[in-house]
Amino acid sequence: AGAGGGRALARRRGAPPDPPTVAGVVLAGGRSSRMGRPKASLDWEGASLLAHVAATVGAAVDGPVVVVGGPGQALPELPDGVRRVDDPQEGLGPLQGIATGLEAVRAQAPVAFVTATDMPLLHPAFVRRVVAALGDADVAMPMVYGRRQTLAAAYRTALAGVARELVAEAQLSPGRLLERCRVAWLDEPALLADPELAAADPHLDSVTSVDTPADYAAALARARADA
Repeated sequence: AGAGGGRALARRRGAPPDPPTVAGVVLAGGRSSRMGRPKASLDWEGASLLAHVAATVGAAVDGPVVVVGGPGQALPELPDGVRRVDDPQEGLGPLQGIATGLEAVRAQAPVAFVTATDMPLLHPAFVRRVVAALGDADVAMPMVYGRRQTLAAAYRTALAGVARELVAEAQLSPGRLLERCRVAWLDEPALLADPELAAADPHLDSVTSVDTPADYAAALARARADA
């Protein structure tokens, strides 16, 4: 029998099915007003911050990775294989970006990890831990340092339609989407119960965002200290 027959036989014997394909979505829109310059183009270890984050997500998922930009937004060069899609309208916030990204990958993957370009310390182990916690829920949502980490979470791509409806109704808070979902919440102990993540990112720096020049400098210093 060929490889396909072997997999079918394994399933009949009660082996677990292959895990679903997981995509990556990186939101790159926004005005970067507090940074004073486009965050996507900031330097990070010789590459743009956007390319760094997209590559980090790509290292943790087995499906496509897309970057969601604003209409006409200038973005730096993306890693090979990473595709760009644009929001239909500027200035509607992250829920529109989530909707656009999930729609872009829903034909190829039932699940997507969604993050933003300003998460430079994101670790692949964090992505894998969050995705693994999804189970039968619609969203796996970390709660770190008392904050809901909307842009460091795993979403069913089938939620694209619900997210689009909310945006059309001008209900732009991501919390509105969560109200319509089954959510698996992950606090710090739940995240760090994963040995890989506990070893790689014990302080959960993965959720650190850089909004100001001071944030950027601090993140660079932390990355260099951990190198």
